[in-house]
Amino acid sequence: MIEVVVSRLGMDPGSQTYVVVLQEKNGERLLPIWIGQPEAESIVMQMHNMKRARPLTHDLCKTIIAGLGASLRRVEITRVENNTYYGELHLERDGKAVNIDSRPSDAIAIALRLDAPIFAAESLLVVPDDEEEPSAESLSPPTAGGESSELSAEQLKEYLEHLRPEDFGKFKL
Repeated sequence: MIEVVVSRLGMDPGSQTYVVVLQEKNGERLLPIWIGQPEAESIVMQMHNMKRARPLTHDLCKTIIAGLGASLRRVEITRVENNTYYGELHLERDGKAVNIDSRPSDAIAIALRLDAPIFAAESLLVVPDDEEEPSAESLSPPTAGGESSELSAEQLKEYLEHLRPEDFGKFKL
């Protein structure tokens, strides 16, 4: 397993599906994972420290894990079968390991909230094309009213829908 970090998030215009891009920590290899809109919104909100009045599902998961006296030791993206990505949450409670099957998108959103490392199977990582990297501005969502870090659901949806392929790079799978 290779440690990865969330590098970028964008929309694949061909499939109209969101893509979270994991990058090898201290390396160049990437793992693009196509994810749903709710998970994309949750990941973006956490990455940009945006808060909602009520907790999202991944915030609830964080609270449950902590409330049960467990800790998230790591997240692993283990394989892809029939275009389906598989992941695991590796928890520890009272010195005992508990592994929980998870969609990678949910696991990533939870890992970001609990500052847990994310790992991917080495076989899943790909070398990126020699495309120009996007600028930080192209990946940062606008803020509501220009100052606040809280976006309305509609503003966040609009931001995600207007990301371009250049905002997350091209991949050969």
